[in-house]
Amino acid sequence: MAAIYSPPGLEESLKSDGENPALQENPALQDIEAGNDGREVRFLDEEFESSLLEDIERFEKALGEYLAGELEEEVFRIVRLNNGVYGQRQGGHNQMVRVKVPYGSISPSQLRLLGEISERYSRGWGHLTTRQNVQFHFVELERVPQMLRELASVGLTTREACGDTVRNVTGCHLAGACPSEELDISGWAEATFRHLLHHPYAQRLPRKFKINFSGCAIDCGQAMFNDVGVVAVSRPLADGGFEGGFRVFLGGGLGANPHPAVALEEFTAREDLLATIEAVLRTFDHYGNRENKLRARMKWLVDSLGADELRRRILKERRLLRASVTWVDGLPEQVRSLGDAPSVTDRGLRRAPTPVDFDDRDAAVGENRHVQKVSIGRTPYQRWASANVVDGGTTGTVSAYAWARLGDVTAEQFKALADVQSELGADVRVTNRQNFVFRGLTSSQLPRLYETLSSIDMAQPGAELARDVVSCPGADTCNLAVTQSRGLADAIGEALETAGLADVGGVRINISGCTNSCGQHHISDIGFSGAERRAHGESAPGYQMLLGGHIGDTKVEFGARALRLPAKRVPEATVAIVERFADERVPGETFAAWLERVGGAKSVAAELKHLDNFPPQSEAPELYVDYNETGPFSGEVGIGECAGV
Repeated sequence: MAAIYSPPGLEESLKSDGENPALQENPALQDIEAGNDGREVRFLDEEFESSLLEDIERFEKALGEYLAGELEEEVFRIVRLNNGVYGQRQGGHNQMVRVKVPYGSISPSQLRLLGEISERYSRGWGHLTTRQNVQFHFVELERVPQMLRELASVGLTTREACGDTVRNVTGCHLAGACPSEELDISGWAEATFRHLLHHPYAQRLPRKFKINFSGCAIDCGQAMFNDVGVVAVSRPLADGGFEGGFRVFLGGGLGANPHPAVALEEFTAREDLLATIEAVLRTFDHYGNRENKLRARMKWLVDSLGADELRRRILKERRLLRASVTWVDGLPEQVRSLGDAPSVTDRGLRRAPTPVDFDDRDAAVGENRHVQKVSIGRTPYQRWASANVVDGGTTGTVSAYAWARLGDVTAEQFKALADVQSELGADVRVTNRQNFVFRGLTSSQLPRLYETLSSIDMAQPGAELARDVVSCPGADTCNLAVTQSRGLADAIGEALETAGLADVGGVRINISGCTNSCGQHHISDIGFSGAERRAHGESAPGYQMLLGGHIGDTKVEFGARALRLPAKRVPEATVAIVERFADERVPGETFAAWLERVGGAKSVAAELKHLDNFPPQSEAPELYVDYNETGPFSGEVGIGECAGV
C-alpha cells in the first residue's frame, strides 16, 4: 500500500508497523490501514497522491499571493474555480467547496472524513448534488488549503470540480448491480476520471464539459443531456455471440435552452472509447466559442457547425490521436483491474426494462423501471423495503436507498453511514437524485441497515419517489438563483406528507432557483424554475411549472411549460397534480403516459389556473415574501461564476 499524505495536525504518514498517532486521530485513516476501505486500490497510489498534493501546494501559493495583493482578482478567480472553490452569494471570504465523487462511488473512510470536514470547516452538514458531488458551504477561504489536504488524505479531490474544466465524471448508481446492464461502466468512468484529471486539454476550455455513463439504454445515469453521454450497448456477432461496447452521444445540455444529445456513431468499440472521449474534448477546445460564454457549451457547437460536420471533425481527431502522448492503447488499466462484465452475464437471464406495476402507494424507484420490489407491507420496515429496496436479479444481492432530505447530510449521518458500510461490507454510491444507495447486500442484512438509517432519519420510505424532491442550493448561497428553491422543496415535501401522497411512486419533482436548471427541472415529471414576478408594481417570488420531462431508452423529453405560479402556491398545485395522477393512473402507467392520455401539460394546467393570481400585497402579504425569508422579496442576483449549465 502506498503512503498516505497526512495533513498538518496528522504529522506522521501511515506506517505498516508500529504505532501511528495519525491513525488514533483520524478514524478515516484507520479504515484504510485495516483494509476496510472499499476503494483503497482506486486512490492510494503514489502518482495520484502526489498529483493531489501538487494541486494543493499550487493553490496555497496562489492564495498567499492573492491575500498579499500580489495576484489580481481575475487570475485568482480562475485558480480558485479550477480547484473547486466557488464564491457564495454572501460575498467576502465565504466559499463553497465542491468535492468530486466520481460516478458516486464512495468508501467508509471518505464518508467519515466528510462528516469531520462538515464539522470543522462548514455548517455541520454537506450537500449531495445531482452530479454526484458533495458540497460544503461557508468555508473560510483561508482555511481551504488545510481542508483540501484532509480530503486528499482519503483520495478525494476538488480539482476541476468548477470552472471551465472537465467536471466530475458521473455514472449510473446501480452500475454493477443492475439486472439489465450491458456492461458495468464503473471501471470506464474511473478510467475517464483518471485520464482527464490534469489533462492539458481539460484546464482552460471554452466552457465546462460534462461526461456521463449509463450501463444500458434505460439511461439511469442520464447520458442524454451531457456534453458527452456514454451508453453501454451490444451488437451481434457472426458466430451468434455479442460484442459489448458503447454508443456515444454528444452536445446535450440543460440550462435556459435545453438540447438533447445526438449520437456520434452507431457503435464505439471498448478499445476506442477513451480516444473517442478525448477526441470530442479536443474538438470542443478547438472550435468552441471563446468569445461568448452564453454560447460556449458543446450544445451550441452542434448548432453552429451542424451535427454531421461536428461528427466528421471528431472522428478525424480520433483517427489522428494515435500520434499523441495521451493515447491509451487497448483497454485502460482501471477497466482491466476492475472489469466491466455485466452483473448478469447470461443474456437470457437479463430482465427486460419494463415498468413495475403501480398501486396507490408503491412504484418503481425513480427511472430504474426494471427493478423489482422486495416486499410489500405496512409496518415501517416493510414500507421502507417496499419503496427503497431493489433487487439485482440473478446476482442474489439487493440494493437499498438511504434518503437524504433535500440532499443534505449531517456530520452524524456521514459517520453512521461509514460505520454501517464497513460493518456490512457494502458498496455505496451517491445517486443523481441526491441520495445514497447501498449495494451488494444480502436480504438478511437489510434489517441491520434499516436500523441504522432509522436512527439517523434516513429511512423514510420514498427515496427516489414523490417525497424525494430534488432542489439546487437556490438563493440560500448561489449568486445566480432568483428564489429560495430549498425552502420550496421542503414545503412541497411537507404538503405531500400532510396529504398522504408522499409515498406515491412514479413521479419525480425537481426545482431550480433560476432558469439554469442546476436542479434539472427540465427532465422531471413536475419541474419548477424560479423567476421574479411583478404584481401591482411590486416584486414577488414565482415559478414556471413544467410537466412531462423524462429520460430513458436513450431519449430525452424536456418538460412542457404549464403555467406560472406564486412561490407560496406551488405546494398546493403540486399536491393537486400528484393526487390526480395517483387517482387516475392505470397499472404500469408512467407519469408521461398519463399526462399524454389526459390532454398534456396545458390541459392539466388549465384546472390550476386559479392559483396563478397575485392579489395586492395588502391582501396577501405572504405571496411577496419568499420561503426562509422575513423581508420583502428582491429579485436581484449577483455575478455568477458558473454562468449556469
